Amino acid sequence: SLRDYQRLTSQWTIGKNFDGTGAFGPYLVTSDELPLGCEGVRIQSRLNGQVMQDANTADMAFNVRKTISLLSQSMTLEPGDVIAMGTPGGVGYARTPPVWMKAGDTIEIEIEGVGILSNPIDAS
Repeated sequence: SLRDYQRLTSQWTIGKNFDGTGAFGPYLVTSDELPLGCEGVRIQSRLNGQVMQDANTADMAFNVRKTISLLSQSMTLEPGDVIAMGTPGGVGYARTPPVWMKAGDTIEIEIEGVGILSNPIDAS
């Protein structure tokens, strides 16, 4: 997220949708490769190898099944659609002192049963 933009309005969407942000991959899996409803899946983020977030989908504010049900009432979901659900507690800006990613850092996101997404941070 680009937190400075995310906080410009009461809606956080702008801070989540800059070119070059919101990466997916290197793997996507189909729902049949995960537990039913994606329940009980571990999610971890590491900044330069240090664990920043470590949680489980069972602890999410909104569970996956309920979210899909709600969204399908207002829009047509197609095969291949991706639904972004948010992040576990432990985000850098909420830490004391805050932790901000900077050029040269590497962030890794690991989702059990999916794989690891590793991205270098650059200044552009």
